[in-house]
Amino acid sequence: MTERTEWRRLSGRMLVIHPIQELLRAWPVLIGLVFAGTAGGQSSWWSLGGAIAVIAAGMLRWFTTTYRVSAEQVQVRRGLLRRRLLTVPRDRIRTVDVTANLLHRSLGLAKVEVGTGRTDRKDDAVKLDALHVDEATRLRAELLHRTPARRETAREETATPSEVLLAAVPAAWVRYGPFTLTGLVTVGVIAGVAGRAVNEAHLDPGRLGPVSTLLERWEHAGLPAEIAALVAVLVVAVAIASTLGYVLAFYGFRLTRNTLGTLHVTRGLITTRSITIEERRLHGVEISEPLLLRAVRGARCLAITTGLRVGRGAERGGSLLLPPAPRAEAVRVGALVLGPTTPLTAPLTGHGRRAARRRYTRAVGLAALVVAALLVLSWTAGSPAWIWRLSLVLLPVAAFLAWDRARSLGHALIEATLVSRRGTLVRRRSALACEGVIGWNLRRSFFQRRAGLATLVATTAAGRQRIDVQDVPLGEALRLADEALPGLLTPFLDSADS
Repeated sequence: MTERTEWRRLSGRMLVIHPIQELLRAWPVLIGLVFAGTAGGQSSWWSLGGAIAVIAAGMLRWFTTTYRVSAEQVQVRRGLLRRRLLTVPRDRIRTVDVTANLLHRSLGLAKVEVGTGRTDRKDDAVKLDALHVDEATRLRAELLHRTPARRETAREETATPSEVLLAAVPAAWVRYGPFTLTGLVTVGVIAGVAGRAVNEAHLDPGRLGPVSTLLERWEHAGLPAEIAALVAVLVVAVAIASTLGYVLAFYGFRLTRNTLGTLHVTRGLITTRSITIEERRLHGVEISEPLLLRAVRGARCLAITTGLRVGRGAERGGSLLLPPAPRAEAVRVGALVLGPTTPLTAPLTGHGRRAARRRYTRAVGLAALVVAALLVLSWTAGSPAWIWRLSLVLLPVAAFLAWDRARSLGHALIEATLVSRRGTLVRRRSALACEGVIGWNLRRSFFQRRAGLATLVATTAAGRQRIDVQDVPLGEALRLADEALPGLLTPFLDSADS
């Protein structure tokens, strides 16, 4: 056998990292052992024994994990009591994700994850945690470019003229961070953990001098001032957390194209991440505009392709081609990746009055029900009248969202590319090459049937990714599908016209 087909181990430096990882995962159990030992008068022995067991389990991961790469497949063996062999044909490989957190980077290591476009369980993923960073770079090039990897270092490979820079994130774009609201969850978690810690420690922050003074002023401020202060504090905290998250996630962001047919994304400050995508597996792009980001003319650019994680959000998933940035820049990057610019800029065909009426009915109708329910509670249960009066604000807000949703609806078939736009809280304009469509799904609810509308779903091989053309007239939906894939829906066209 050649060197490349022999069974190989992970980097020996993982004998340091695996035990640390296991200790971090098992810290609740170790704390429990400490308390159990304290109750029995043998705290040190319990904690020492638990730590030794966890460290031994971490070291066993290295001894029981091997891999090999042949001309046809990648194989990974792991497990001690339950031995497992995972085999992936190389022609099924779509993406290679190389990640290095702070601990990995300190030892010159990187984790390699191979994407095949399947939506299997997490345990079935092809992961090599971890290899030397040079070996990880060579393996990525070998798996995606279908050629034996060269033996240059990672820095030398990055500098080769075969890499063409498509986009880089300048420092000025950090101004879009506060409008992503990614820090909302972070603030909620921190507040919850802090509150739980204060409660468990039986602390009373109100006894502290500055806090006591602030609470006294708070009690005399009145309800409107209290609400305004809470909102202001929340907005500032979320903006700061979102900005920090933007810097941590997208520091050093670069999108490059290799002449061998791959796109390469690198990003991250503390945890660096490198994603490589085969262009022949890329079916389209999506311009995503969350409501707040749209207010400052910002957008993201996402890839529609197989083998990428898309269910955990664009910030953490591998489909991100450009983070929150000026919309014009997102369109430019999408056009460079997709090919033609027209599908991302051309005007679209609207969906008519019936589709707009459904938006108003659902949004304003739901808001009216909430107001009515609060009004009934005020009459019957004696709840404060200001609650239902304040809820009246929901009516114009709902009307605005309905107007914006109706305005966002649109579709087109341009240059063999299916284009769909929808959404208001997150407006999405998706451009999918017709050759990437593998089938159609026509959905009609009871109310859609009464309005003569349908939702046309273009299914792709890109896992959960799909294109929805929402609330389009039925005849137009069938004609659009038949024009995109001629002949597939011809029998249904005849029945729709009759």
